[in-house]
Amino acid sequence: MSYFEKVRVRIAPSPTGDPHVGTAYVALFNYVYAKKYGGDFLLRIEDTDQVRAKSSSEAMIMKSLSWLGLQWDEGPDRGGPCGPYRQSERTAIYREHSDMLLKSGHAYRCFCSAERLDAVRAKQREAGVTTAYDRHCRELSAADVEGNISKGQPFVTRLKMPVSGVTSFVDEIRGVVEIENSRMDDQVLLKSDGYPTYHLANVVDDHLMKISHVIRAEEWINSTPKHVVLYDAFGWEKPKFAHLPLLRNADKSKISKRKNPVALTYYQRAGILPVTLMNFLANMGWSFGNDVEFFSIDDMMKKFEFKDIHLGGPVFDTVKLTWMNAHYMHKMSEDQFIRFVREEIFTEDYLRALKPFVLERMTRFEQFVDNNAFFFNGTLDYRGVEIVPKGKTPADIMGMLSGLVERLDDLYEWEHERLKAVIEAYKDEIAWKPKDIFMTLRLVVTGRKDSPPLFESMELIGREMVRFRMRDCVQKLSTETSTEG
Repeated sequence: MSYFEKVRVRIAPSPTGDPHVGTAYVALFNYVYAKKYGGDFLLRIEDTDQVRAKSSSEAMIMKSLSWLGLQWDEGPDRGGPCGPYRQSERTAIYREHSDMLLKSGHAYRCFCSAERLDAVRAKQREAGVTTAYDRHCRELSAADVEGNISKGQPFVTRLKMPVSGVTSFVDEIRGVVEIENSRMDDQVLLKSDGYPTYHLANVVDDHLMKISHVIRAEEWINSTPKHVVLYDAFGWEKPKFAHLPLLRNADKSKISKRKNPVALTYYQRAGILPVTLMNFLANMGWSFGNDVEFFSIDDMMKKFEFKDIHLGGPVFDTVKLTWMNAHYMHKMSEDQFIRFVREEIFTEDYLRALKPFVLERMTRFEQFVDNNAFFFNGTLDYRGVEIVPKGKTPADIMGMLSGLVERLDDLYEWEHERLKAVIEAYKDEIAWKPKDIFMTLRLVVTGRKDSPPLFESMELIGREMVRFRMRDCVQKLSTETSTEG
C-alpha cells in the first residue's frame, strides 16, 4: 500500500525578494495537476535563510498568488494537518531527522573550518578540478568525534553520498535521469547554527506533508539524486518528480530582472490582467493542442498531461504577453472595464495620496492628466529629454542607475524618507554632485524636469514602476550607445 493516499503538491518559495513570475509559473502547474485529480495544493514558506528572509516578501508572495487566483488548500495563513508551514518554525523537526541519519550511519559530523574549506577549494582550482568537499571528516572515529564535541568545536552534518556508480530517478517529463555519484558532493544537511539546508528541509517536509508529486523547475534536477539518497536513507517511499523547463529571455538565457521585469507585483501594477498572465504562463512549455492559445485554467485542467510539456526553453515574450492582454481587455464588459479602471488605476486611496503634490501645479482640472501622467504610466518616452548631464557620459549614467537600482531592490519599506537616505548614501559613495544624481533620477522616473518633490514622487509612483523605469532607461541608453558605436 502506498504512503500517498491522494495527489498532494506544493509550491515552496523563499521569501527573500519580490514574488517572481517563475514562482507563479511553477505554482500554476502544481495547482492544475492537483485540481485535475481532486488533490491538495499546499503553500510552504522556505525561510531558513534567516539573513535574507523577509516577512514583507512572504506577504507579497501570498498576495500575488491570491491575485492570480492560485489559492492554496493548506499554508501558513490557512493552517492544515501538516503544519507549521514555515520552515523556520520546524527546526526541531529537522534536528531530530538529522540525528536519525547520524545514528543510522547515513550522515556524519564535519568539523572543518571555513579557512580549511577555502584552502581545499583554492588547491582544487589550481589543479583544474571541480571544487568539492574532500570528505576529510567522513571516516573520523567515534572517539575523535566525541573529542571534538567535548572541545566545543562547531560542526555541520553532511550526507554520506555514494562515491561510485550512478543515482537515477524517473522524471515524469524527461524519463529516466542518471547522474554519476562522483559528480556529487557530501551535501551539508544541517548547518552549525542548527538550521537545515534546502536539501534536508525539503525532503523531510515533503515526506511529512505527504507530497505525492514534486513539480518544480529544472534547475533542481542535479539536486534530485541527493534527495533520492535521502529518501532511501530514511527508508521512505519517494514521490514522483517532474521538472519544468525554465523560463527564458529572448536570447535563451535564464529570465532575469536585468532583461525583463520578473516581479509579479510589476505586472499587476502595469495592468496585466490575472487571466492574461495565467493563460500566458500556461503556454510556457505546454501545449493545449490544435494551435489553441486562449483558454481558461478550467479548460487546462481537463487537458493537462505531463507528456504535453515541451522541453525547449519557453521564451517569456513580453510583447506576446501584451498582445494577449489586449485580447482579454477587449472582451471586458463595460462594467468590468469601468470597475478595473476605478479599482486598479484611479483608486480613491491613490488619488488622496496624490492630491497634496499635484494640486499646486494645477489651475484647471483639465491639466490633471497631462501634468501627472507619469504617476499612472509604465514605460516613459525620453525623446527630447536630456538624461545625461554635462560632464557625464551615457556609461556614467548606466553605471549610476544600475548600482542604485540594486540597492533599491533591497528596500521594501518604500517611503520617501527611506528612499532619500538610500539615495543620499549612494550619492556620497560614488561622489556625485547632488544636482547630477537628483535631476537625472527625476528625469528617469518622471520623464520631466518639473514634477513634485523627487522622493515623494518616487514613493507615489511605487517600488515596481520606479525600478522598472530605471532598468528600462539603462537598456535604452545601452541600445543608443551601441547603435551610435
